[in-house]
Amino acid sequence: MWLIDELVEKQITKAQEDGIFDNLPGAGNPLVLDDDSAVPQELRVAYRLLKNAGCLPAELLERKEALQLTELLASITRDSPAYEEASRRLRMLEIRLQQKGVNTHFLHGEYSAQLNKRV
Repeated sequence: MWLIDELVEKQITKAQEDGIFDNLPGAGNPLVLDDDSAVPQELRVAYRLLKNAGCLPAELLERKEALQLTELLASITRDSPAYEEASRRLRMLEIRLQQKGVNTHFLHGEYSAQLNKRV
């Protein structure tokens, strides 16, 4: 074992004996591990750091915005000036998501229609 490893182990053991870890959130509960098997190996650490910092990857932020725009378009009339602007922004987001390899069927309700048909 490396010297640094031994020092770290001693510090952890001392902290356990002193009860420093006793009042941590989730103490005594099993760990909740995320399934990151769909994330490439070289991106897992970066994505976990972003997630723990409360940040979303750009693709998810754009997907979230696209869903919000879809809801907005459903709630306003076609002759509204905001409709054309939101529609243009949605088309741009959809193209950008497709270029990144993200499936955009969720924007058109095709998935829910197929799901409802099967159920």
